[in-house]
Order: sequence, then structure tokens, then C-alpha cells
Amino acid sequence: MTLPTAAPTAESIDAFDVFERTCPSRTTLEHVTGRWGGLTLGALREDTLRFNELRRRVDGVSEKMLSQTLHALERDGLVIRDAHPGNPPRVEYRLTPLGAEVSARLLDLITLLEHHMPDVLAARHAYDTRPTP
Repeated sequence: MTLPTAAPTAESIDAFDVFERTCPSRTTLEHVTGRWGGLTLGALREDTLRFNELRRRVDGVSEKMLSQTLHALERDGLVIRDAHPGNPPRVEYRLTPLGAEVSARLLDLITLLEHHMPDVLAARHAYDTRPTP
């Protein structure tokens, strides 16, 4: 796969194939579907948040991991970092239009999984209690 040197055009979109090892969409998919990326996008779908608000909303994420996640999502064009001058400076994070679209689809998946958790838990139980060959 030849990586584009400029922004892709409508004609070049078909050139991306996430199943191909060198496709740059693979990295973005990792950022979006990783534990912290998905939860961060979901939290930002609800509102524009400051760093510590976001950290409280995404329970369990470390400051370092959240910072790395936000940098990756900002680089991918999914999150905007707004720095407001002051003492101390105020930094807020919000979704770009693309980030909002990705987040909406991700939240559909989250809702589907939450709805089917009884089925998932039953399947786990059946798997964990089956006799071993």
C-alpha cells in the first residue's frame, strides 16, 4: 500500500483497507477501539470536558494514559483541545464532527453490548463450567 502524501480525495478512499498490515486506518482503529480511546470518545459525546472532569468520568484511567489517549485522538482529528488563557490556564476537550460521528457509532455498540450482557455472562459461565477434554 502506498501511503498518501496529502489529504485523501473521494477517489482515493477505496485505497484504505484496515485488513492490510500497512494501512494507516489500523492505527486509528486501535485508538478508537482501545479501552481508553473508546471510553474517552463516549464521555466527550456527552459534553465538552476539562481534563480532570474527563478523568473522573472515565473511571480508572491514569493521568498519563488519558493524556496519551487525548493526544492520539487529537492527532487523528477526532478531538479538539481548546486552551483558554488564564491563571491557571483552562483546557477543554470536545469532539470534532468526525469524532462525534465515530462516538455515536461507538455508543451504539456500547448500548448493544450493555443490553446483551446477561447473554454474555451466561455464555461466559457456560464456557467456564464446561468439562475439559
